[in-house]
Amino acid sequence: MKRFLPLVTLFISSFVFAQTPCINGTAGQYPCEGLDLMSRITLNTFGSDRGNDSWGWTDPQDGKEYAIMGLGNGTAFVDITDPVNPIYLGKLPTHTDSSTWRDIKVYNNYAFIVSEASGHGMQVFDLTRLRSVSNAPETFTEDAHYNGFGHCHNLVINEETGFAYAVGTSTFGGGPHFVNIQNPLSPTAAGGFGSDNYCHDAQVVIYDGPDADYAGREIFFGSNEDRVSIVDVTDKNNPIGISNGFYGSIEYTHQGWLTEDKRYFIIGDELDESAFGFNTRTIIFDVSDLDNPVVHFEYEADQEAIDHNGYVLGNDFYLSSYRAGLRILDISDIENGNMAETKYFDTYPGSDSANFDGAWSVYPFFASGNIVISDINRGLFIVRDALLGLNEATVSSFALYPNPAKNIVTVSSKIDPLEKIEVFNVLGQKVMDLNFVNTLSENIDISKLQTGMYVLKINASTTKRLLVD
Repeated sequence: MKRFLPLVTLFISSFVFAQTPCINGTAGQYPCEGLDLMSRITLNTFGSDRGNDSWGWTDPQDGKEYAIMGLGNGTAFVDITDPVNPIYLGKLPTHTDSSTWRDIKVYNNYAFIVSEASGHGMQVFDLTRLRSVSNAPETFTEDAHYNGFGHCHNLVINEETGFAYAVGTSTFGGGPHFVNIQNPLSPTAAGGFGSDNYCHDAQVVIYDGPDADYAGREIFFGSNEDRVSIVDVTDKNNPIGISNGFYGSIEYTHQGWLTEDKRYFIIGDELDESAFGFNTRTIIFDVSDLDNPVVHFEYEADQEAIDHNGYVLGNDFYLSSYRAGLRILDISDIENGNMAETKYFDTYPGSDSANFDGAWSVYPFFASGNIVISDINRGLFIVRDALLGLNEATVSSFALYPNPAKNIVTVSSKIDPLEKIEVFNVLGQKVMDLNFVNTLSENIDISKLQTGMYVLKINASTTKRLLVD
């Protein structure tokens, strides 16, 4: 969000909601397509009046997954290994004052946190401490602190090199402020680049894209208010500006992310919807020649909402789109100028207008398929692909009742004999495997299943959702 935008009107609920499938276009009160709601933790639970950024950490020791969410007054840590029953482990309070803006990135099992709050600097938190929380939720303390800058809008980390890039500080004209974090508990100033305008957000990579001139170099792709800024930051003592990319109807170049082949840079302009009346607009740059980035095409969605943070995973672009929630776009044909929305989960039902409420950010990089959405007004959402990626049969000879069920569920058919029933939990794990011969009806004992949502796969062809209560 742009630094000088007014505070949004906030909504706080005292309830925590869990596991609701996306059926007929809604998951409870939330419009959706192809994404089930696993759970939601409200701002009230976190003891805050606003949400902002989010990121994630997977413990290399045991594979547990943790959501990290920025709040107005600190940073929350949540174990989402079981996405239906997330555990709020605790909060690291802000270093100074509360702020609308907070940003988190992770390197080497440490979280690095910045904020627009005056004098905040960069907090460092040892994430391995989350393994031994005994009395959740705890109030954590930071493990280290970097005070080479005060307020900071955003933080970028190149995990391959162990350097952090703080952007939007009062140093280097708001351009990237380099910090060596190879020893996370002893961050060290490493220079900066102040020759190309204020930087709002960025991505930094060891370049392995199509431009052979820069192979193996550390390249900074900045979203710099009115331009895309490409900088070679390999030599921290001598960063070199490579080029700028411009596009039409610029209002505020906010954030961007590279496709995995490094050929395209997908960016959003945060204020063009309200300034020019576009629907949600995404600009795709061809950066195959880093010396000459050019607009490849623009994509305009059906919604009026303002786009915020977007990330690429494979052939999908995950876009937090404020009042329109999370939108997932297929970019497999981006070369031919085509993108198409395939799934969505709207965390702000009732309006998709161009206002600063709703989904601030998304973290789609968990191996399990868990997707974290941080919402300004409604807290932390965990969603994932509709169970097993299967759609419930609209026409089927099989009936399932009662549903929800508690101890026994009956599966029956007037036509097709039951041969096999497989039951899968929300993680896609098979928890029951039953075989039958010449039967049209069976009572299935589900008394040992935990409360939640399951999928029954019948005769390897028909899928039915089952709620166990």
